[in-house]
Amino acid sequence: MWVNKTFEELTKDELYKILELRVKVFVVEQTCPYQEVDGRDDECIHIWKEEDGHIQAYCRIVPPISTDDSYSIGRVLVVEEARGKGYGREIMDKAIHLLTDDLRVLSIGLHGQEYLRHFYGSFGFEEISNVYLEDEIPHVDMLMKVK
Repeated sequence: MWVNKTFEELTKDELYKILELRVKVFVVEQTCPYQEVDGRDDECIHIWKEEDGHIQAYCRIVPPISTDDSYSIGRVLVVEEARGKGYGREIMDKAIHLLTDDLRVLSIGLHGQEYLRHFYGSFGFEEISNVYLEDEIPHVDMLMKVK
């Protein structure tokens, strides 16, 4: 089952599961101590795939900070047990369609880990920065212009 909710629509249990999972993947699994809870979740739309009460894939849609910025897709993850099932591609498709069909955005940004640049490129994202270190992990900024 696919779910998308604003912050206000999330139950306490759903929010807890999301934050727990993001810390597990981005902080513990990647051995990267950083401030995972960044103060932006209340502005975001949260999308996830759930099976038997467990989140299998997740991302959030982040609104632009200024009028010159784009909406972005962030915190994209697939739990370890569900990797290789195509959920990463499915969640990106869901996020892109929400942004293009429902919000009618003209461009979509993301700050992706460098090793995933070809994955994101397969959706039409193009690199707009050189590779840089963020929290000691190589990242690249990417942008998709919607046609």
